Amino acid sequence: MMREATGKVAAWLGIAAGLAGIEHGYFEILQGGARPESLMIASMGTPCIPEQAWNRCEPALTLLPTFLVTGIAALILGLVILVWSAAFLRRKSGSWILMGLCGALLVCGGGFFPPLIGLVGGLCGLAIHKPLDTGAPGKFIAFAAKIWPWPLALLMVWLVNQFTVGYFFNDFLQRFMAFGVVLILLLLPLSVLVAYAHDRARQGAR
Repeated sequence: MMREATGKVAAWLGIAAGLAGIEHGYFEILQGGARPESLMIASMGTPCIPEQAWNRCEPALTLLPTFLVTGIAALILGLVILVWSAAFLRRKSGSWILMGLCGALLVCGGGFFPPLIGLVGGLCGLAIHKPLDTGAPGKFIAFAAKIWPWPLALLMVWLVNQFTVGYFFNDFLQRFMAFGVVLILLLLPLSVLVAYAHDRARQGAR
């Protein structure tokens, strides 16, 4: 039996990574044909000032020669990741391809969190077709299954709305951005765990 909840987590994490890659690419394209001074870049150019922006102007890594080329590559890779995650992730080797695309996104200006989120999605996707344990789940798994899909939903809401919060409350979010990072790092594995628990509970019920 396919792990339905696990598949949904993998797909949504890949979609989130793709959207974020597109967003990085858009801002890099706006910086035109200028050459980066180093491998480390700020995806957002002026008037964004890293020391004053809650997102540090979205730091990224690029091996490509100009912001324009970097932005085009990040945008295309983000689009491919989005489509692949939504439509083809459950195919054979689909998760490996997603992880490879996220590795390319990392070195082509896609930032650091988007490839990480996509990588977690790919790793999660490797388990989609693996058989689940039989028998009734333990108390911990049964409890975790009850909170599906809220960790994933909270993660998606935060990833989408942090830019809105940052736009209106930049100083607040800059002061507490460490909390936002910790929230993402906690919700990523929790989403995977709860999805497994949900699939496990369904298997036990059958």
